[in-house]
Amino acid sequence: MNEQSIRTFDDILRILPHRPPFLFVDRVTMLVPGVRIVAERDLRPDEPHFAGHFPGKPIMPGVLVTDALAQTSGLLWGLSVPPGEPGSNSQPRIFFLAAASMKFTSPAVPGETLQLHAAADKNFGKLFTYTVEANVGRKIIAKGSLTLAMMEGSP
Repeated sequence: MNEQSIRTFDDILRILPHRPPFLFVDRVTMLVPGVRIVAERDLRPDEPHFAGHFPGKPIMPGVLVTDALAQTSGLLWGLSVPPGEPGSNSQPRIFFLAAASMKFTSPAVPGETLQLHAAADKNFGKLFTYTVEANVGRKIIAKGSLTLAMMEGSP
């Protein structure tokens, strides 16, 4: 397999339409195009969701961990488009459609780094499923399956 590592932040911005405060991927540390990806997100204490979730004992909301995993899955799709192919230089129109069997086993707190794993599972035309997992250190904090959909008219 053709494993690639370390993508720039500009690569992430080229693929994902998200921007702060809703961009939840800081860097890509490993990529096997079309197969799997590992990305990271530093959990900064000044992020707005920590102020209210929960005061005095902040934790990363599970829905945001899930969104970080969906963004990582979208990066796997977008970074796997070979250069020169339709859509390789434009922002794809792929969206988070569904989460299945997401399990949250431990909280993530400010100061930690989420390691985000996504592996391509199946695709059905313009629907793509991914097996995902989020870790902090060696501890799994969330895992499950996500489906992303490509919008009509996208490459």
